[in-house]
Amino acid sequence: MQHYTYQTHGTCSVQIDFDIDDQGRIHNVQYLGGCDGNLQGIGRLVEGMPAAEVRDRLKGIRCGWKDTSCPDQLASALNEILAK
Repeated sequence: MQHYTYQTHGTCSVQIDFDIDDQGRIHNVQYLGGCDGNLQGIGRLVEGMPAAEVRDRLKGIRCGWKDTSCPDQLASALNEILAK
């Protein structure tokens, strides 16, 4: 299992920590900052899902007037990782 830390941009949360296992599934998503209950919910909902599916589902979600959101930032992190 590989651990990742991603510094978010344009959101209330400032960092996302998560793991991706050898089968490409995401685990242990934890946000630093932001709306704690909602972000715990995202982590539980995506637990064990393929990273590519999580990226595709969360990409483009906006928070109010912002161009991004905490879920979109997770998608951005996964996009960077999966592009490698």
